[in-house]
Amino acid sequence: MDGVDLVNRDPNELNSHIKVNFEDVLGEPEGIRSFDCIWRSSFACFNCGKNCIYKLMTTFCGLCIALAWGCEFGCLACQHVWCYTPYMREFAIGCGYCQKCFGTVINCCLSPICEACGMCFSKIHVHNK
Repeated sequence: MDGVDLVNRDPNELNSHIKVNFEDVLGEPEGIRSFDCIWRSSFACFNCGKNCIYKLMTTFCGLCIALAWGCEFGCLACQHVWCYTPYMREFAIGCGYCQKCFGTVINCCLSPICEACGMCFSKIHVHNK
């Protein structure tokens, strides 16, 4: 069983679309600027609020949500192993039988007609001038 990477927690970039920085959300246009201390304080408040809420919600909800998703994927794996894969195998076996029946009907009914048409048209010669 692989361990958990505590440094790179999103190695597959699953959540790259929600990486939000202060500059992605707030920006002052040129000519209208607040005091630098307000801008620095806003930056600190934004990051503090974002990080605190994320950590708070992760602490209280993360374990329950992780357990729920683990159960969901466990059920999904069970369905695939014990239901879907055997059903698909049964379906493939049934299709093989249908394929043989259809092939037999085509060989018995259509092949003689095609052979007769081929013999009739085989004596036709086309000459180009």
